[in-house]
This record gives sequence, C-alpha cells and structure tokens, in this order.
Amino acid sequence: MKFHLAINMERIDDSVDMRDVAKHTLEMVQMAERGGFEVAWAAEHHALEMTIAPNPFQILTWWGENTDRIRLGTAVAVAAYWHPVRLAGEAAMTDLLTGGRLDFGIGSGAYQREFDRMHPGLKQSDGWRYMQEMLPVLRALWQGDYEHKGEYWSFPTATSVPKPLQQPHPRLWTAARAPITYDFAVKHGINITSWPLTRPMSEAELYKSRLDEAMANNPGKPRPTFAMMRHTALYDRQEDWMVPVKAAQRQLSQFENLFKNLGDVENGFPKAIEFGELANRDEYAPEMLSENLMFGTPHQVIEKLKKYEDLGVDAFIYYASLGLGRKEQKRSMELFCSEVMPAFD
Repeated sequence: MKFHLAINMERIDDSVDMRDVAKHTLEMVQMAERGGFEVAWAAEHHALEMTIAPNPFQILTWWGENTDRIRLGTAVAVAAYWHPVRLAGEAAMTDLLTGGRLDFGIGSGAYQREFDRMHPGLKQSDGWRYMQEMLPVLRALWQGDYEHKGEYWSFPTATSVPKPLQQPHPRLWTAARAPITYDFAVKHGINITSWPLTRPMSEAELYKSRLDEAMANNPGKPRPTFAMMRHTALYDRQEDWMVPVKAAQRQLSQFENLFKNLGDVENGFPKAIEFGELANRDEYAPEMLSENLMFGTPHQVIEKLKKYEDLGVDAFIYYASLGLGRKEQKRSMELFCSEVMPAFD
C-alpha cells in the first residue's frame, strides 16, 4: 500500500496568521516527501477559511518549487467551475513547471454554497455531469487541436498550451462515491479517490463493492488504482486520544454547516453547529470518531491500516487537515513516517 498526503491551508478562526498557515502546509508536504509519501494533494475551494484553495495549481506549483520527488495532485479540480481550454492549460503548465509530477484529479464539487457563487443556478447534485463531459475534452486538448460542441461547453478549434510534460497526459483521478462515478472511472481508465467521511468501516467496504461492481460491468477494463482518505492523527500516549477528537469535532461542526448549506458563514468562517441539533449527531460521538478515523498510537494505526490493505485499498490518503494544532500535526507525521510506514514496506 502506498501513502498520500492531503492537506489544506485552514483556519478555524482569524486568530492564526495566514503566513504561518501557509508555511506549516509546505513544511508538512516536505516532511511527507522525506518520509516516502507518493503524492501530496491540494483541493479547490472558494470563499472558505477552513479550506483555503482558490486555485490548486498555484499551490502545487509552489510545493513543486520547494520539493524534489513527491508527486503533486489536484483533489480535486471542480469541473463546473472551469472552461476546458483554461483547465487543460493550467494543468499542463503545472506539469511542466513541476518537472512532470502532476497527478490530475477532477470531480463534481462538494458544497452547494460554492456552486451558488461559482456557478449560480447549478445544483451540486448535477456537478458530475460537467465532470463527465470535461474529462474527454481535456484528453483531446492535451493531444492537439480539437473542436468541441457539447451540452455544457462549445468552442472552435483550440488546443492546450502548453502541452503536459507527461505524455499522453498526467495520471488521472476522480473522486468517487456514487456507483455512476465508479462506472465512469473504470470505463475511461481513471484512478479513484474515495472518502468515507466519519463513517465506519462498512462505508469503506461499500465503496470497494461499487468498484467491484463497476469492474464486473466492464469486462476487460484494467482495474484503476483505488485510494481512500481518512482524517489521520497519531499520538505517543493513549491518554491523549481526545486531543484529535476534539479538534475534529470542532472542524466537523463547521463542515456540517457547509454540507447542509445552512448559510451561516461570516467573513469566510462557517458557524459551528451544535451536534445536539443534528439528526446525524451520533456520527460525531467521541468514541466513534476515535474508532472510525485514523486516530491512535502507531500500533493502533498499523492495525487499522491493515484492514484497508486487506480490503484492497491501493493507496491510503493521510488527511492532515482537521483543525489540529500545528505542533500536534507535525508529531503525528513524524510518528507515521518513522513507525507506521515501515510496517507496509
């Protein structure tokens, strides 16, 4: 099993200097590179302090200038927010400037609040339609001149300038949860990232079953790489188990605001929702978060990861962004690299 890092610039409130946030993010990526991580992922989000990523290609180019080997991925570029010619060129330029290290991930988008601002009138639940039209167009643009007449975009003959350094194109990924996306990924040779949120192992098993079903429905197609992301935090002492749990609860209370599009966001900071007000409040119980997420001592995390390896997960995505203190995040990364990863050599 390979290991990837997903990390955002994030602020839970405005007490933290943005320059410190940016510096910490880069230092975590550099630690991951030294530890042997394969990919570092940057997201795309808009007008939200908890995920500060208006252009993932800008972030990846910056990381690339300050690293040597680790691959750099978009997780994900949101198809509905882009024009295909621009997206093809931005991705190819990033691949060029990072020496051919781009992994290109594309997806449907997460929050209706962002759609209301970035593509007014579009329902988040329809974002997958844009993704499925966009990806074949990008492949064509990366190869040469191409004219497109589609449902969502139409343009005369154009091409990607520059062309990607990796040919025929960078490694492709999509974020998948619904069966239709697993089927699309298998049909088109696209690797898969998945995220069971805070849900138990049964959710991970559900996603694997959707991959298996897509493979059965598309005989002869190669199996894509199957990656899975979990919030991750390691600690030295078992008695510290509530430290990441409390951080996650605080961040997830803001996430619920966005996920349910409650609209209570001030100056980029979503209001924290009281868990007692939520119908799904059981998803945020401390013991459940500690069990379901990749939280624990190194020994406990190794045991948890073995279950994902046995399930057929090819790459585990260490999601570092959960509102945890920067000191605790770095100690967690140190423990993961020095004590967990050797168990999977």
